[in-house]
Amino acid sequence: MNFARRTCYYKPKQKPADKTLLARMEQTCLDFPNYGYRRVTAQLKRESWRINHKKVPRIMRGNGGLCRPQKKKLVCTTDSNHRLPVYPNLIKGLKLDGINQLWVADITFIHILVCFIYIYLAVVLDICSRKAIGYAISCKIDTQLTLAALRMAIVKRNPPRGCIHHSDRDVQYASADYVKATDFYGFQISMSRKGNPYDNAYAECFMKTLKSEKVHLWEYRTMEDVPKRIPHFIEDVYNHKRLHPAIGYRPPCEFEMMLESTPKPGQDALTGLI
Repeated sequence: MNFARRTCYYKPKQKPADKTLLARMEQTCLDFPNYGYRRVTAQLKRESWRINHKKVPRIMRGNGGLCRPQKKKLVCTTDSNHRLPVYPNLIKGLKLDGINQLWVADITFIHILVCFIYIYLAVVLDICSRKAIGYAISCKIDTQLTLAALRMAIVKRNPPRGCIHHSDRDVQYASADYVKATDFYGFQISMSRKGNPYDNAYAECFMKTLKSEKVHLWEYRTMEDVPKRIPHFIEDVYNHKRLHPAIGYRPPCEFEMMLESTPKPGQDALTGLI
């Protein structure tokens, strides 16, 4: 074998991670605790960092993953055991090419530590952009809660008649008052199949993001804490800053602006299959 003896003792030098890069990655994971390496990479590239997609997970693994562990607690907010009319699922195979074609709605809870009660949050999302367009907070899980979120979305968007409103089979969405409101504004009502959370996966995904990146990282000690913090996360963080892989690693508001500036014939690339 014809090679120098010193070759046997050669050890490649390991270049330490750029401290500035590491600090920026840590800050990104503090701001968005549920980010994986793909979203972190996309955020760095948006900020003009030149970085290989393999380097980000390597740095994250070497620093404990950077992102915080998640807490999990299950409280059922779905009450589909009723005799109210239910509607078929209209969204399977649906193609979208713009906003206000498909809205989804759901309810979740937020635990108040001091008084050992739950505050409930109802949300309405536009699926084309994944934007949260309506929400309401209440200590009661009733139809008035879901109606308040729906009215907020209608005031903001003024949707055309024929927009699909999709939800699970909760009594709050199947109630006569809620169905009357959706009929009045010309919505097509769509509901998940019984016992199938995947039919409302878009809303479930939003709730998971809200819980892991906001609710589980704060201690809500009073009822007043919830309306102070949750709207800030929805409006300022989720809608304007948080990157979503389904819309090209963009925030929902930025994606909607892009849609508005794209000529209608050129929107074929944005068409998605539900």
